[in-house]
Amino acid sequence: MSTEYQVTDGVAVILLANPPVNGLGYSTRVGIVDSIDRAVKDPEVKGIVLSGSGKAFSGGADMREFNTPEARRDPGLNTVLAAIEDCPKPVVAAIHSVAMGGGLELALACHYRVAVPGAQIALSEVRMGLLPGAGGTQRLPRIIGLERATNMIVTGASVKSEALKDSGLFDRFFDDELLANAATFAREVASRPGPYPRIRDRRVEHPNPEAFLEFVRTSVVAKQPQYPAPQHALQAVHAAVFQKFDEGLAQERRSFLELMEGSVSKSLRHAFFAERTAQKIDDLPNGTALRTIDKVAVLGGGLMGTGIAMCFLNAGFPVKLSETSDELAAKAVGTIRRSYEATVKKGKLSQDVAEKRMALLQAVVGLKNIGDTDLVVEAVFEDMDLKKTLFRELDAVMKKGAILASNTSTLDLDAIADVVSRPADVVGLHFFSPANVMRLLEVVRCAKTAPDVLATSMQIAKRIGKVAVVSGVCDGFIGNRMIAKYGQQAQLLVQQGAYPEEVDRAMESFGMAMGPFRMSDLAGNDISWAIRKRRYAENPSAPRSEVADRLCEAGRFGQKTGAGWYDYKADERKPIPAQAVKELLETYWAEKGVTRRKYSQDEIVQRLIFALVDEGARILEEGIAARASDIDLVYLNGYGFPTWRGGPMFYADTVGLYSVARAMEQGGQAPAALIQSLVAEGGSFIS
Repeated sequence: MSTEYQVTDGVAVILLANPPVNGLGYSTRVGIVDSIDRAVKDPEVKGIVLSGSGKAFSGGADMREFNTPEARRDPGLNTVLAAIEDCPKPVVAAIHSVAMGGGLELALACHYRVAVPGAQIALSEVRMGLLPGAGGTQRLPRIIGLERATNMIVTGASVKSEALKDSGLFDRFFDDELLANAATFAREVASRPGPYPRIRDRRVEHPNPEAFLEFVRTSVVAKQPQYPAPQHALQAVHAAVFQKFDEGLAQERRSFLELMEGSVSKSLRHAFFAERTAQKIDDLPNGTALRTIDKVAVLGGGLMGTGIAMCFLNAGFPVKLSETSDELAAKAVGTIRRSYEATVKKGKLSQDVAEKRMALLQAVVGLKNIGDTDLVVEAVFEDMDLKKTLFRELDAVMKKGAILASNTSTLDLDAIADVVSRPADVVGLHFFSPANVMRLLEVVRCAKTAPDVLATSMQIAKRIGKVAVVSGVCDGFIGNRMIAKYGQQAQLLVQQGAYPEEVDRAMESFGMAMGPFRMSDLAGNDISWAIRKRRYAENPSAPRSEVADRLCEAGRFGQKTGAGWYDYKADERKPIPAQAVKELLETYWAEKGVTRRKYSQDEIVQRLIFALVDEGARILEEGIAARASDIDLVYLNGYGFPTWRGGPMFYADTVGLYSVARAMEQGGQAPAALIQSLVAEGGSFIS
């Protein structure tokens, strides 16, 4: 069993022992109930302390048991909580580090709660598309009040224990020696006659609960119609106010089971597990030693370079930012300083922390002063000859064992690695713009990348707060290779008679953060134009995006020029349908004999999303991505794919691969071999 039991001076101490966060898996649940029963039967035991060993009180459900029979095996968590609540001897929860989800629900069932400062307290289930399923919606409002509890429940926000010091949740606070002090407190309360207080016996007190709950419904819940969990949670809280405890508990349970089977929760849980699975690299030898990374260099002080530098500065790394002149180096430093100053002004960063980060930054000119760093990230213009020249120079100046990384988004990293004498040290670290904001990092594994370089790159990604996905080498890696096919379908639609705003509207209704034409305007149409021209040169027979090329030839590069697929007012990002684009399209359609027609939103969505899915399947066939969930992770964190749909590959599974293949064939596209084989086998991308 995943619990430890010890009796000292009349107090039984029950410790959860299920690392890393003392998840409430089956063996832990059994251990708690057995320990409570053992303590009740022991006449020497007067009181009980329940706590967690290691780094947490409890992080809640054991995610390793999700979708397994163990998750629903008796005793369930509600049975455990009833055993605690009905215990004739006082049970004291001693909370430290983390009490989240079921962990907090466990503490709420105890008669008393003591804590240390700094513990993270949360009912975070809504972030998995669920609601607290073991009385959290019923007990928390009864103990800390309706308004505080509702905010925590419908947002899943984490609160420091000291912020709840006056809420009634905790009976005592201790600065140290938690277990010893909790045991002393248990002896104190055991000296009082029972029965001991149960939160379930309290009432929710509020002067006008109906008005408050309606306010939350309109101001918070209604803004997220695609997420049903907050609405269900609010209904359960309403039951806590107006119904008996057991009736509210039944309402909560019904909602929990309904949400568990719903597509949104399944999508969010898929994303949760995908993030953890992405860290597993099957062919990486166990125990691969990591290289020491203490100092970092970044080459290039443009938008990407300064953003990448900030990623490392934010994580406490000293950074040398290299530019080609004193003027450009000073400009890059100014860019970073202004960004920090803006964050300080918004109240999201203290002035002291901003200055400490700036103190870690050193601007240098050229490469002569960066040789002592452990990792260098090249972030210069996307030009193969330039990058090869730089890597030859890095090979000469960087110390032995330094990792040589490129931020290229599309170029052949194996060709870059071939110009150095130590290709094993070369890896791709493809950040997404703005690099200091976007969570995604594609770690691109070259043919000769050493195992310790790959392992170190993944660990560095974690240290700087990125979601890392390993990709093989190909044109565009995972994300940009797929988005190229998505963009091609969007281009085909306008060439075949659709307006850009129709396509964007359909994709944004589907849930994409931006439609493809708004996204192109934001990124800069000249960037994709440069990539297209390179690809045209490499493959003259490849299909051409003629309308997009004409747009760029007219100088309409997007927001930065005030004109792209849309028009933009000065200093505004709101897209305005452009008469010039309408005329450009009508001229093109007349030339090509195209008769404009109305495209349905479903047709637009299918063509674009299934193009992503098809290219994702080809990426899996080639081994560029290790698993379909890695592809989903790229799109959820780097391309604005709606989280509640789980990513393109997961979404394709929910639609059904037979339907995906059929829609592609009806549209004149031949599905990837992997899709065809999965359809024949009745299989899916996500097993």
